[in-house]
Amino acid sequence: MPQADILVILPTLGDRLEMLADTLATVAEQRETVDLTLVAVMPTKAVEARAMAAAAGAIVVDDPKTGISEAINCGLAVRNGESYYAWIGDDDLFRPGGLRRLQDLLEVNPKAVLAYGGCDYVDPNGLTIATSNAGELAKFLLPWGPDLIPHPGTMIRLDALMDIGGFDAQLKYAMDLDAFLKLRSYGTFVNTRETVSAFRWHPDSLTVAGRLSSSKEAERVKRRHLPRMLQPLSPLWHYPWRWASAYAAQHVSNRARKLAAAA
Repeated sequence: MPQADILVILPTLGDRLEMLADTLATVAEQRETVDLTLVAVMPTKAVEARAMAAAAGAIVVDDPKTGISEAINCGLAVRNGESYYAWIGDDDLFRPGGLRRLQDLLEVNPKAVLAYGGCDYVDPNGLTIATSNAGELAKFLLPWGPDLIPHPGTMIRLDALMDIGGFDAQLKYAMDLDAFLKLRSYGTFVNTRETVSAFRWHPDSLTVAGRLSSSKEAERVKRRHLPRMLQPLSPLWHYPWRWASAYAAQHVSNRARKLAAAA
């Protein structure tokens, strides 16, 4: 079998089968333009989900039951020569040609370690609520403002990701932010405003339901990556950004409710 270029990791509890089916379908669509290995990390009791993933050509790995970061790291351990890493949640979607676009960005920029694109926010029915495509601004804001680099719309060189030790198992929400900040010393970030993925916005999404906890963890992560002399000053900008992020999240949630009511 030819060696794949991209290691796609899909962690799931296996309890959202209809959405998981949609996600697996978009991964299958990516195979038309890229060579990928799909690794699905899930509990042993998720029998139906495991069967679905296996039927979609995934390598199924047991969930270590120690958090999402360790689940992703278990997926990374399956690496077998792939050059790039991509992540997809069990209710998120890749847009057609999305992985191809990100891979092309990395291949034409050999000094780049991470590529990212635009990400649609969609409701549970797949209707687009809003789109995040901050482009270059996302890189500028990353160390001190909101994280506008969407994890499901990101591709990372695997050698660099392994060099930083994968994802911090102590983090529940901001493990991707932490990894992005560490990766800055390994190379440049490149981007496209083209939409390459979609994040499903619904009440039981980990980062939506735990907005305050997510913000606080992200602030701790950003603080520890700041120069020591700036760390005590970080509340001066973290608190305003927390408020702004909460306001933006509420706006998206209101938009989602309006779309649901209209439907």
